Amino acid sequence: MKIVACINFVPDTETKVKVGSDGKTVDKTGVNFILNPYDEFAIEAALQLKEKNTGETMAISLGTDSHKEALRKALAMGIDKAVLLKDETARDSLSLARALADELKKISPDCITFGKQSIDYTGEQIPGLVAEFLGIPSVSAVVALNIQDGKVVCEREIEGGREVVETSLPVVISAQKGLNEPRYPTLKGIMASKSKPIEERVPGSFPPSLEVVAMQKPPGKQPGKIVGTDATSVKELVRLLHEEAKVI
Repeated sequence: MKIVACINFVPDTETKVKVGSDGKTVDKTGVNFILNPYDEFAIEAALQLKEKNTGETMAISLGTDSHKEALRKALAMGIDKAVLLKDETARDSLSLARALADELKKISPDCITFGKQSIDYTGEQIPGLVAEFLGIPSVSAVVALNIQDGKVVCEREIEGGREVVETSLPVVISAQKGLNEPRYPTLKGIMASKSKPIEERVPGSFPPSLEVVAMQKPPGKQPGKIVGTDATSVKELVRLLHEEAKVI
């Protein structure tokens, strides 16, 4: 079985994000980048599938040289091979998904794992788009996974509960928190990852379908207002919610 984990390198959630001088991008000065947390579940899923079904695992990331840090962690966790689709340009979700799908077609994996979302833009679009471009099934928000004899059984998280989905290989899986408990890289794994090569490839060029014209931080939180302490204040509260807050 050939399993590929697609991973991303994103700003730490504790980072105070600032808009760049161009007003369109994030200022990366002083920003701490990490392996996308949801992608750790995708890596662990790939490793567990290999352990149960034998085969080979690979991690792929599209981005600059900085993405090698995320790939190194994947290797330290136990992934067999790593590929960087080196690209300095900004891509939207569609362009990124097309480039990943273009590369995955050459690899022909049995299972492709993603994190449910990337914590920088949280679009949750890439796994489904990649599956569509490859023409294979996709199951999102997976919290339980079993693959045996080519049959795929997933339990996925939905609003108000869970549902069980059955499909077949090849398949795209997007991992939700709860699917597994990602392993910590061992000292042996960390040392071994330093000697493992990261293959660099040139991704396909696909024009973006949208343009960022401006980026700005949300306005600061406004001070609260107390309109009263008893039932006589309800009428004024409703008026304020309607005329000022405009939420009703």
